[in-house]
Amino acid sequence: MQLPKGVEWAAHCLVVLERLGESHPVPTSTLAEVYGLSPTYLNKHLQALSRHGLLISTPGSTGGFSLSRPAAEITLADVVEALDGDRTLFRCTEIRCDGLFQDRSAEIRASGACRIAAAMWQAEQAWRESLATVSINDLAGGIDALSGQNLNEFVGNKNRKAGQDI
Repeated sequence: MQLPKGVEWAAHCLVVLERLGESHPVPTSTLAEVYGLSPTYLNKHLQALSRHGLLISTPGSTGGFSLSRPAAEITLADVVEALDGDRTLFRCTEIRCDGLFQDRSAEIRASGACRIAAAMWQAEQAWRESLATVSINDLAGGIDALSGQNLNEFVGNKNRKAGQDI
């Protein structure tokens, strides 16, 4: 299983937005600069989060992104679903019905899912349930005081340069 790196990028940006508690939207370029990311690529992910109701996208020169609801109500499962969909990660190809067992494939399929597929789907369900228990607020609680201060100063300076009141 490999999630797109955009999931990590988006989760970190949501944490930043929670920590800032901004009353103003934060531009993609500012969020990208915090972590040295591509603004164009990051914006695609942030737009996906907006389409899924996790962020509010405000257009214009003073626009950007803000959380659509309290960070305690946004989970890592929400982020994964917004960026990677709700498709299953393990796709059984029924190889147990090929080769030596091809002549018995109908009988084998009729017996139900193989134990390998069942175990993989059970593990994926547990993983998704685990992600659903971790909120952006929980993650933001792990930001140390100095990093939080650095974020506030950085975004404050960016806002002042852009002429926004903070």
